[in-house]
Amino acid sequence: MRVEELLAAAREGLDRLGPAEAAAAQAGGGLLVDIRYAALRERDGLILGALVVERNELEWRLDPLSDHRAAEATRHDLRVVVVCDEGYASSLAAVSLRRLGLHHATDLIGGFQAWRAAGLPVRRVGAAEGS
Repeated sequence: MRVEELLAAAREGLDRLGPAEAAAAQAGGGLLVDIRYAALRERDGLILGALVVERNELEWRLDPLSDHRAAEATRHDLRVVVVCDEGYASSLAAVSLRRLGLHHATDLIGGFQAWRAAGLPVRRVGAAEGS
């Protein structure tokens, strides 16, 4: 199987959201989870209110039953929208979260770049934050 086929299969089971839909999900109590690595966050900024969890920690931080969960990971029925840079890795990550029982997990079509292009709120990472 090629990676493109893996990605297509992953997306078949997701109700992927565009930027405006993801913003509405966040406004309605959903959790946006930014899995981009630090250099991209420093270069492009952050989505206001998003939880930052790098991809290699995602399952541990989002599983409500994990001893290492983020404070925001309170229940399996939480609406989670995974955000990567351009909307590829986030699809695979959302499927992984669904396998953990987070059945409302999905991802942002076009990732952070689509969010920013839609003119939605972004905060620059400043020197005061250690970047």
